Amino acid sequence: MGRRQKKSVKFKKTESYRKLCNGSMRMRSSWRASLALTAVSLLIGGMPVVAGQSPDAAQTNPGQAVTQETSAAAGTEQSNQQSSVQRAHRISGRVVDQTGVAVVGAKIGFTGENPLQNQEALTGDDGLFTFANAAPGSFHLTITASGFAAQEFSGNLSSTESFTVPQIVLTVASVNTEVRVVPPSQVEIAREQIREEEKQRALGIIPNFYVTYVPDAAPLSPQQKFGLAFKSMIDPVTFGLTGAIAGIQQAQNDFSGYGQGGQGYAKRYGAAYADEAIGTMIGGAILPALLKQDPRYFYKGTGSKRSRLLYAIATSVMCKGDNGRWQANYSGLLGGLAAGGISNLYYPAKDRDAGLTFQNFAIGIGATAAANVLQEFVIRKFTSNTPKTDPANSAKPSSPIARVLSTFVHEGGD
Repeated sequence: MGRRQKKSVKFKKTESYRKLCNGSMRMRSSWRASLALTAVSLLIGGMPVVAGQSPDAAQTNPGQAVTQETSAAAGTEQSNQQSSVQRAHRISGRVVDQTGVAVVGAKIGFTGENPLQNQEALTGDDGLFTFANAAPGSFHLTITASGFAAQEFSGNLSSTESFTVPQIVLTVASVNTEVRVVPPSQVEIAREQIREEEKQRALGIIPNFYVTYVPDAAPLSPQQKFGLAFKSMIDPVTFGLTGAIAGIQQAQNDFSGYGQGGQGYAKRYGAAYADEAIGTMIGGAILPALLKQDPRYFYKGTGSKRSRLLYAIATSVMCKGDNGRWQANYSGLLGGLAAGGISNLYYPAKDRDAGLTFQNFAIGIGATAAANVLQEFVIRKFTSNTPKTDPANSAKPSSPIARVLSTFVHEGGD
């Protein structure tokens, strides 16, 4: 019995061992099959399979699917919110003129709470403008366009709604014209007066440039004095009158040292023109410019005949200064004397006499007085382009010489 029991036990152990070995082998076969299946899945579909899990279990994980769906929904909602915010940050409007026509190229300046976001825009052909990326908050617009008055607009941009600016109407800019009345200078006034004087011709032919019919005529500048003298010297009538004087001298055999014939006439003509040119230049330009005196005759035209006569005679030795005051006519007197002295250089030797020079100087003063009398009473009636009205008396003189002269021009009866 004891032996049988031992054998039985041994047998049982052997059976148990065999079953255990068989189970282990089945487990190894199952593991190998699972590994092979995983390899085949990777080769065919490229699907990731976690070691120790079947592909079906990985694909049907409910927790992971819910998580992915939740994340996708959150991303879509966030994208929608961002798009909504971007659409809300928009400012637009239209700019027109007073007639309702769109203003093209108007400049719109945007100023927000953040200076870094300030920007500008121009209106298009339809007058529209848009700021697509404006930050929410208060803002200010400045609208400018050429030819129009500037406009401004302030508003507040919400974070959820776009802002449409009410139609902006630009008005035409007002033109402020400032008129400044600047009185002309003395030089400009004198220039205009000289232009009128240069049109004055006795009998429509003979130049009468050195007479002014304006009692308070503006003083001449040095350039104007030289210009007037030069114009008088080169006037065609001056050359013609000089030729007539030379002819008379030749007919009377004056300055016989020049002889007769064409050569004698030419010498007389040259001497006569030299007398005129030197006297005009020295007495009418050089000395008046240096001594600040006016070389013109100031036509009186009013008062009694006696006062006008005395005035004309007195002005042969007196003249107006550039300061408007009467004074001794140093320019005319010295000019005549200088011209007589210079003439001794080109007249025949027997006609050169210092005494004769002073004699001619005195004759020149008398000739000037006679010419002034003619100017005062006769020549104006035959002179073209003179003022239509008679001049008034000039201001009352204040210098001593002027007071002496005033006794000659005192108003009174004939």
